[in-house]
Amino acid sequence: MKTVSLYAVLLLLINPVLMAENWPCFRGSSRQGISQEKNVPIHWDVEKNIAWKIPIPGQGYSSPIVYDKRVYVTTAVDEGASLHLLCIDTETGEVYWDKEVTRQKTGHKEQRNSYATPTPVTDGERIYVLATDGTLLALSMDGREKWRHQELEYYSQHGLAVSPILQDGLLIVPFDGSSDGPDKKLGWQKPWDKGLVLAVEARTGQVKWRGRRGLSRIAHVVPQTVTVDGKIQVVSGAGDVLQGFDLQTGVRLWTVRSNAEGVVPSIVAGDGMIFATTGFGTSEILAVRTGGQGQCRDSHLIWKHDKDVPRVPSMLYVKPHLYALTEGGVMTCFRADSGDVIWRERLPGRYGASPIWADGNIYCLSESGKTTVIKEGPAFQVLAENDLKGTYKAGIAVSNGRLFIRSEDTLYAIEKSER
Repeated sequence: MKTVSLYAVLLLLINPVLMAENWPCFRGSSRQGISQEKNVPIHWDVEKNIAWKIPIPGQGYSSPIVYDKRVYVTTAVDEGASLHLLCIDTETGEVYWDKEVTRQKTGHKEQRNSYATPTPVTDGERIYVLATDGTLLALSMDGREKWRHQELEYYSQHGLAVSPILQDGLLIVPFDGSSDGPDKKLGWQKPWDKGLVLAVEARTGQVKWRGRRGLSRIAHVVPQTVTVDGKIQVVSGAGDVLQGFDLQTGVRLWTVRSNAEGVVPSIVAGDGMIFATTGFGTSEILAVRTGGQGQCRDSHLIWKHDKDVPRVPSMLYVKPHLYALTEGGVMTCFRADSGDVIWRERLPGRYGASPIWADGNIYCLSESGKTTVIKEGPAFQVLAENDLKGTYKAGIAVSNGRLFIRSEDTLYAIEKSER
């Protein structure tokens, strides 16, 4: 047995590809854009270091996810009414299947949004997909429907852009829309009491709880979880509020209030701190200490910053630094525990995708397809600028030594040439 174990260890050291990391949801397994992969490519262009590229029909801004050497990505065809899920081989780019998973009500959306913006999530047993009308679907790994949840008929002046998460057998998704009645500003520019966080059992689709926000406004924030005193909390943001809910009961535990709406960046957390932005209006970056109860902005706000606040890209926490990238390309590196600015620089282009970290480097993908690779740390250092053609809204996925990058009509797999 010792010989076999030693052989296995040596094999993994020689061939680290065998230890490929899954990227099962929006921003990876940590939900924070952090990859544990090594030997990740830094340089590429339309002809260099492209393992494969394939066309993606229709339109969608959802990010690719990766599980057990399969890439899964959603797209909307038939003017958005037909939501499809594609399964693709990570090594070859072969499309194993392309299935319509639901017919969806298209409804209203902003021009910058799509009818396939929510990123799916998988636990390796099922793939969970959120449609633009609020329908939740669980599919087998070969694309067969297992259950469907249609409790909410979702409407938003922005359309739907949030992605679900999985935690301890629960599928969790916020629904922070607005009114489709005569007063379209209700829930959008005027706070209302209809926002909620829904948790359903991942195995059955049965409702576990509905977490009520109180007064809040429109948002598209992917939640995060933190552990406080041995118990898991769901941290979820919307317009005007950042809140914590008990994972098992959905009871709202605490609220930090702000004065903004249309929040998009997802929650990041670590080392007893939660980092969030407040969206449009009074735009701020907030650093909040965990463990709050009730209305706790005054008691648990560590620091705030109101300059160059991201309204679309999510932030990146790599201890001891917090990185924030605006749509206009201004990137700020903060000392995470104090809010002190370490550096502030401008990157080329406009940004909708959130930055990711892999093997000591930060990858920032612009809407025009230029990825600026920055060395993580207290000194600003650009390692590479890599150009691809097209329009890019989706985040980068990392697995098996490769980067998976999706444009409006193409999916790329990028690897180092020596592979």
